[in-house]
Amino acid sequence: MSAIAWIAVGSLATWGWLLLGQGFFWRTDQRLPRREAPADWPDVAVVVPARDEAEVLPVSLPSLLAQDYPGRAEIVLVDDGSTDGTGEVAHALSGQHGGLPLRVVSPGEPEPGWTGKLWALRHGIAVARAAREPEYLLLTDADIAHDPDSLRELVAAARTQGLDLVSQMARLRVASGWERLVVPAFVYLFSQLYPFRWVNRPGARTAAAAGGCVLLRTEAAERAGVPESIRQAVIDDVSLARAVQSAGGRIWLGLAERVESVRPYPRLANLWRMVSRSAYAQLLHSPLLLAGTVAGLALVYLVPPVALFFGVFGNDAAAGWAGGLAWAVMTGTYLPMLRYYRQPPLLAPLLPFTALLYLLMTVDSAVQHYRGRGAAWKGRTYSRPETAPDR
Repeated sequence: MSAIAWIAVGSLATWGWLLLGQGFFWRTDQRLPRREAPADWPDVAVVVPARDEAEVLPVSLPSLLAQDYPGRAEIVLVDDGSTDGTGEVAHALSGQHGGLPLRVVSPGEPEPGWTGKLWALRHGIAVARAAREPEYLLLTDADIAHDPDSLRELVAAARTQGLDLVSQMARLRVASGWERLVVPAFVYLFSQLYPFRWVNRPGARTAAAAGGCVLLRTEAAERAGVPESIRQAVIDDVSLARAVQSAGGRIWLGLAERVESVRPYPRLANLWRMVSRSAYAQLLHSPLLLAGTVAGLALVYLVPPVALFFGVFGNDAAAGWAGGLAWAVMTGTYLPMLRYYRQPPLLAPLLPFTALLYLLMTVDSAVQHYRGRGAAWKGRTYSRPETAPDR
């Protein structure tokens, strides 16, 4: 056989392993586990870090204010140095909609050694615990909208299953053409890296969370020393899950049914920034891991269509068959995620093109890192986190 045929066979074998041996990552059935209403509803503090979020708050914040929760709950919105009137918008929305009590606080600029979001979460958690010690903390982003029963269902699941951390991957916005092409693949690739079934097994070694919606037991946060123990993390959600799991906590991750992101990504440039700002941090800023990732993406996603092309136009039957079968398996595993996002199945064969975009975003993330721009987000850059002088 030709070299391209052997490479295509390797890609097909890899897809066979991904299909059966990677925690059935392609299935979308990991939703909130069985739950019952507790006899007593615990106190909950909802902590929302917000930096220049005045545009999305009118869509997201009313959904938090309107939570139908039987116990005591309050919202602490941390206005993290916003310049667009985020705090004023939050106060105005609270006055218009009522509902859960809202406090707007400001943490000041982050100390050396802290990323901005974790600094904001630290301040919000401290404020919430100073007033009344809540049993749970709901950590949710400012662009996340919740159905009225979202908090109630999260708490019921945590209590029923004895979970210390319950996280849901919010259903991201899919409206523009680029969002339809890129967003479902983002969640698909995330679940391939961190198969939800593996995360949710008791005693699992795989740990992950989705930062947009995390219900965290306060006691578990104390045991894990968070957020202080992960203060430099750019991938804060995965780092949080690892810290809680390492401290003996039980974690759970699944796809959301009552939680949605309202942030728009209308152009490819918006999606590019979302991915590239943290992709190289995910690879621990390692050139070796970057090279392996690029090679892996090429083998798994780009080789099948290239091999099929050689089979059809280059008279290489072995390459064509292996590449075509690998592409078929890839397409089939992507269909459940497209159904979850209510997208047409015709998008499934385009996954190699989307994977090429992710490959380029990852390389760009590394380039930006070595240019000193690193994980830039809303005026802050975390290329090489500083260490506080006293640590």
